[in-house]
Amino acid sequence: MSQDFDFFVVFAEMRTGSNFLETNINEFPGLACYGEAFNPHFICYPNRTDLFGVTQAMREGDPASLIDAMRKNTDGLPGFRFFHNHDGRVLEHVLPNPRCAKIILTRNPVESYVSWKIAQQTGQWKLADMKHQKSAQIMFDADEFDRHLTALQAFQVQLLNTLQITGQTAFYLAYEDVQDVNVMNGLAGFLGETTQLDSLSKKLKKQNPAPLSEKVKNFDEMQLALGKTDHFDLSRTPNFETRRGPQVPSFLTAAEAPLMYLPVRGGPDRKVKAWMAALDGVKPGALQGNFNQKSLRQWKRQHNGHRSFTVVQHPVERAHVAFCEKILNAGKGSFKEIRNTLRRVYKLPIPVGEVDASWDRRQHREAFLAFIAFLKGNLNNQTGIRVDGFWASQAQCLQGFAQFALPDVTIRADRMENGLAYLASEIGYESPALVEFDNGYPIQLVDIYDDAIEAAVRDVYQRDYMTFGFGSWA
Repeated sequence: MSQDFDFFVVFAEMRTGSNFLETNINEFPGLACYGEAFNPHFICYPNRTDLFGVTQAMREGDPASLIDAMRKNTDGLPGFRFFHNHDGRVLEHVLPNPRCAKIILTRNPVESYVSWKIAQQTGQWKLADMKHQKSAQIMFDADEFDRHLTALQAFQVQLLNTLQITGQTAFYLAYEDVQDVNVMNGLAGFLGETTQLDSLSKKLKKQNPAPLSEKVKNFDEMQLALGKTDHFDLSRTPNFETRRGPQVPSFLTAAEAPLMYLPVRGGPDRKVKAWMAALDGVKPGALQGNFNQKSLRQWKRQHNGHRSFTVVQHPVERAHVAFCEKILNAGKGSFKEIRNTLRRVYKLPIPVGEVDASWDRRQHREAFLAFIAFLKGNLNNQTGIRVDGFWASQAQCLQGFAQFALPDVTIRADRMENGLAYLASEIGYESPALVEFDNGYPIQLVDIYDDAIEAAVRDVYQRDYMTFGFGSWA
C-alpha cells in the first residue's frame, strides 16, 4: 500500500451513487470505507451506535478522534463519505491535509434531486433486486430545486478553491463512471491499492432507471422552470446496461472471400452464414472463426480490400427469438439455469419442461410480455442475472465491437437482400440467393403481435429504436 495517503474522503451527495461506489471500494482488500462517518443524525450507518469504540457523542466532542480510530484499527487505507450537510468542522481537518486523498463524486443535479424525492416518498434508499423495487412519481418544486442546486454548487466551489489554494488534486468521478470497472481500478491505483477487480459488485442495483419524463408528474412544468436550454440533458434515455467487450472470438470470415461478419446474437445468423458460405460455394462449416485479436489482425493484413458487416434486427423480433430459443425452449440450446430462475423467482408463466400441444397463443403472449418485463429490469442492471448477448441492446453490442473493429456496413434484417448484394459487389462477387429456415417455434410472432407488445419492447429498447431508426414491427 502506498504511503502517500493516511486516509481518504469521498465527497458526494445523496443519490449520486455513493453507496455503490463505497460497495466497490470495499471490494479491494487494502481499502475500507466506513459510510457517512460524520452524518449529524447517525454514525457511519443508520442504527449504528459507534465505530471502533467512538460513539456519536464522543464524535461530537472531538470529530478528529473518529478519523484517528479508523486509522489505528484498519489494516489498509480507511475512508468515509462526506456530504455538504455533514459536520463542517471535519472539512477544516481534511481539506488542507495533503495526507488525505480526495475523491469527488458528482451527478446531474436534476437526476439526483428527482431520485432523492422518490426515495423520500418510497422510503427505499438501496435496491438489491428489481423484485423489491418501489417506484413513485414526484412533483417538481422549482424553489426547492433551486435551493438544492445552490447548496451543491457552493460546496463544490469550496472544495475546488481549497484544493487550488493548497496545491492539491482530487480524483473526480461522474455518476456514470462508477459503473466502469476500469475507472474503479484507476481509483484504487490513485489510493495506492495494487489489486485490480475483474468485475464490479452485484450487491446493489439501479433503483429508478426510467427517463425523467416518467418520474416527474409535472415534467413539462419542470422543463419550463429550468429554461429552454437543456442544461441537464433531460431528454437522455438512461443507460445502465452492462458494457460489452468486442467479442472477437464470435467474428466469422468467409472461406475465401475478403468478408468478415460481426454477429449480433439473436439475429438472423443461420441465413447470413448460409449466404457467406454460398459466396465461395462451400458449406457454413467452412467459415473461419474462433479468432483472437492477433489472428484477426493477421487475416485483415492478408485480405486487402476486405469488408466487414453486421446485421441488426427489429427489437420485437429479436426479443421473440431470445424468448423462444433460450427461455421457452427447455431442450438443447436453452439457458436452463436462467430459465429455471425466471420461473421460480420472477414467476415467468412457462412450463417446467417443453411446451406441448396445449400451449396456445394466449399463453405464449402472456409469457412473452412477462419476459419483456424482466428484460427491462435486467438491461437496467436491476437483477442478478447476466445481460446475455441474446437480449443485450444492439447499440451496446456495436459499441463493444468498436473497441476492436467497426463494421463497414450495418444492415437492417428486413433489408438484408439489398444490403448483402451491395457487400458482394464491393468485393467483386455475385450475391447468392438467401435461404429461408423454419424456426420451429410453437407460436409465431405474427400470431401474437399487437400494440401492447410493441409498446413494451419499445420501452425496453428505446436506445435501439433511436439508434437504428426502427419503426413499429407491423
